Amino acid sequence: MRRYPTAQLRNLALVGHSGVGKTSLAEAMLFTSGVTDRLGRVDEGHSLLDHEPEEIRRQISIAMGIAPLEWSERKLTLLDTPGFFDFVGEVVAALRVVESALLVVDASSGVQVGTELTYRQAVQAGVAMGAVVNKLDREHASFQKAVESLYAAFGRGVVPFHLPIGKEANFRGVVDVVQEKAYLFDGRELTESPIPADLVTEVAALRERLTELAAEADDDLTIAFLEEGALSQADLLRGLQLGIKKGQILPVFATAATKNAGAASLLNALCDYFPAPTAAEEGAPFQSLVFKTMADPFVGRMSVMRIYQGTVRPDSTVFNATSGKSERLAALFIPKGKGQESVTEAGPGDIIAVTKLAATSTNDTLCTEAHAETLAPVEFPAPVFGVAVFPKSKGDEEKIGSGLLRLTEEDQTFTVHRDPVTAETIAAGIGETHVDVMIERLKRKFGVEATLQAPKISYRETILGKATAEYKHKKQSGGRGQYGHCKIEIEHHPAGEYEFVDRIFAGAIPINYRPAVDKGVQETMADGVLAGYPVHGIRCTLLDGSYHDVDSSEMAFKIAARNAFRQAFQSAKPILLEPVMQVEIRVPEAYMGEILGDMNKRRGRIMGMIATDGEQVIQAIVPQPEMHRYAIDLRSMTQGRGRFSMAFDHYDEVPAAHAKPIIEAAAHHGRAETE
Repeated sequence: MRRYPTAQLRNLALVGHSGVGKTSLAEAMLFTSGVTDRLGRVDEGHSLLDHEPEEIRRQISIAMGIAPLEWSERKLTLLDTPGFFDFVGEVVAALRVVESALLVVDASSGVQVGTELTYRQAVQAGVAMGAVVNKLDREHASFQKAVESLYAAFGRGVVPFHLPIGKEANFRGVVDVVQEKAYLFDGRELTESPIPADLVTEVAALRERLTELAAEADDDLTIAFLEEGALSQADLLRGLQLGIKKGQILPVFATAATKNAGAASLLNALCDYFPAPTAAEEGAPFQSLVFKTMADPFVGRMSVMRIYQGTVRPDSTVFNATSGKSERLAALFIPKGKGQESVTEAGPGDIIAVTKLAATSTNDTLCTEAHAETLAPVEFPAPVFGVAVFPKSKGDEEKIGSGLLRLTEEDQTFTVHRDPVTAETIAAGIGETHVDVMIERLKRKFGVEATLQAPKISYRETILGKATAEYKHKKQSGGRGQYGHCKIEIEHHPAGEYEFVDRIFAGAIPINYRPAVDKGVQETMADGVLAGYPVHGIRCTLLDGSYHDVDSSEMAFKIAARNAFRQAFQSAKPILLEPVMQVEIRVPEAYMGEILGDMNKRRGRIMGMIATDGEQVIQAIVPQPEMHRYAIDLRSMTQGRGRFSMAFDHYDEVPAAHAKPIIEAAAHHGRAETE
């Protein structure tokens, strides 16, 4: 594929609800433009873009598919994004590096939850938008109803640029409202035809509306329209381009992707109306953003980047402004679905891939060292659904750990960490399906199987009162014996820390044995007393004790300290502490009652509510044990419209009714291990 000037490039993300045919539409455009020699079909497993085994088996897009095509002396790079919300990170990444987004809707369903969510994301990203009413060949398909739902959801800027000719199975062409011409579909080509008589009036009315919207896009055009009462064809085209770029106009197009109907007319419109990347000055220093990383066990790490200025060639050395290290770019590739095409040069607006970069990750800026400025990163959503991961086979612990870490390089919304309290490996993602897919990918790419469980909660133990206890460890079994005796007092430390106070006077315990008492207490605190969780917030005072000239040892005093601490702890009003999370929930007003009621059931406390951008933002603090499946439950309660984030806030006492079964379960587990 030859190098195109920046003005002849178009970078477009296909976004929308799951199942509306985004991938099928991309496949139709690739086939129509000659990139593929047959129309790729997702349901038959030979899609160029949905090629991962998980995508073929589940019949949904999981990863962003990238493929360029050439049309009308333009290069269009399509970024096909998943519609299923668990993979929203791919949508966010795509919208960060394109100038335009195509909002695909089902002709039978119109605007759905995913339509609203991706529209909001596209607005936040500041990209130009168009809408495609797809599946017009299906039964009950209605272009008019779909457009009405778009208009009701997104405002007066929604306006058809194309009108379908024929309905449902008879959908066979479109009327181009701007050009006032009709086209019938003929395979990959369009055949010009007279405008059907039943559409003439509607076309005239729409063209008048388009003229008004175009005039609003620019002051000069507004004046021309007011003076002349009309716009020239050139001014109309310029006004529509400006209106789309500014987000004032949302053009609507008509397609039936699996029938390859409408792809050619859509490609024409994308070339005519949608913005090219902003051109940098000729000779500007190289600068690019890595927005996607793919981990492959054979090829290695492949970094996909969008170039913002300057040119780059194979064997170039660039500077990573994020890590502060230099990288050598060997071969350069254009991603093409599951394949790549090597190129000898790439410039502003191009999306390329390079392999085996040692010090580069997603969101890193590659540039020249003399002009080392970082670009704004992709703002990925934080994972909210975690599971504990265990190897299915013994001895696979290291293999599973390295495989999971490789997957985190590939997906910034997937994280892995080891909980120091529970000693579990925790993998977290956007939702249950997201995590399941990553575990499937772990098996396929790295050959290791895993089992998943709900994570244990990192409880803590502490005391509310004060208690004194002493213990004498004395053992004689021939030869040298064991003797250690200490008396300690423990109380709650208000700072939540541990403090050891030595109040021994004279020589009740020799000074060299006193650190052993401290160590014995700390070891017992690490193991826990109530339910096997670490003890925090303790001040321990060593009051008294005794020793034996021959039989005393550090170990004997550690044992004495452990037992004394356990006895004192049980008498000092011990309690269990649970982690409490700071939670922020964003939902439409209509769901407020159900969300607040659910928060109450989860022992949550509402800290505040704010209305913003047509949503209610609920701020609450909620015990972590109540939040494990909240990502799934919130989606169910709000039909996918709600979202939330959470972060650790503090530890608080577990109510007695909830603490009792936790303590009993720990005691039962302890008995089972000793039997």
